[in-house]
This record gives sequence, structure tokens and C-alpha cells, in this order.
Amino acid sequence: MQVTVTGSARRAQIVTATIATIAELGYRQASFARIARSAGLSSTRLISYHFAGKDELIAQVIATIQGRLSAFMTERVRTQRTAGAALETYIRSLAEYVSEHRAEMRAATEILLNHRPETAGLSALSHLERLLVWGQESGEFGAFNVRVTAMAVQRALDGLPLLLEADPDADPAEYADGLAALFARAVLA
Repeated sequence: MQVTVTGSARRAQIVTATIATIAELGYRQASFARIARSAGLSSTRLISYHFAGKDELIAQVIATIQGRLSAFMTERVRTQRTAGAALETYIRSLAEYVSEHRAEMRAATEILLNHRPETAGLSALSHLERLLVWGQESGEFGAFNVRVTAMAVQRALDGLPLLLEADPDADPAEYADGLAALFARAVLA
């Protein structure tokens, strides 16, 4: 299929509707019929025309969410001059993004918990591992298992959308403060 401006706009519309539908109803309830209704489409055939199936649609949703999050994080983290500042910025920026994009993060969590893609990427983890290695190599951070520490940081942050779902009044900045202080102590030389 040749991609046109109209086709790209329709695909983006369907992806946006899918994110909203999953955020509102959950992954298992996000049928093509419900997504079509959310997108204002006359038929589910329009979804099938643009996506080979639900797996391809969900892959595009994941790519869209990851792309937006990655751009947001990269803009903030790459300006830091020390590994400690980069780690703190990573934690605070992710908490900020989660707070400002709750529906998108709810959809991402639903997909993570319910969708079993062919391959699961560890791109966020590898970025975090590189940041931790930088800190160790510069002497700013002490000796610790980089994979375990990266997993601990990332999984603690992955819990924020669940916390906000259970307690919408929870303060993401306070959560980030606590995590930043905790992990700053954990990685010090």
C-alpha cells in the first residue's frame, strides 16, 4: 500500500483512537468496533485497510507512545553533564511525562500487561544501563550490578501509572523526589 498524506493522517487518527479506547476500556475490551467508534469511522474495514491486524495496530501504538516518550526524555537527559544529574533528570522527567500523559500511560500499561508481542524491546533499559555505566566509568558512581540497578530504577518508575490509577491525587513530583533521593544514595561511589 502506498502511503499518502491522507493515509498517514488516517493511521494517526486510528492510533490515537486506539490509545484512548485502551485507556478507557482496557486492552481486552478494545475491539476494532470500539476503536472505529472512538475514531469516528464508519466501518472497521477502514482499520483493516490501514493495519494488517490488531498486532500491527498495537505495534504502531507502542511505537507512537515510545517515540513521544523517548523524544521527551532525550531532550531533557542529554543536556546533563554528570551521570548523577542525568539519572535524577531521567527519574524526574519520566514522572513528569507520566503525570502529563496519564491516558497514554494507562494504555501503555494495559498493553504491557496484556499484549504478548513477538519481540519485547529493552531500549529504555539499555539507555539507563549506559547512563549507569557512564557514572561508574567516570568514578561518580560506585560498584553495583548495572542490570539489576537499571531494572530497579525502571520498574519503580513503571509503578507510577499504577499508583496514579489507584490514587489519582497522588503527587508524581513527590514520587520522583523519593525515587531520585533513593537511587542517588544507591549508586554513589
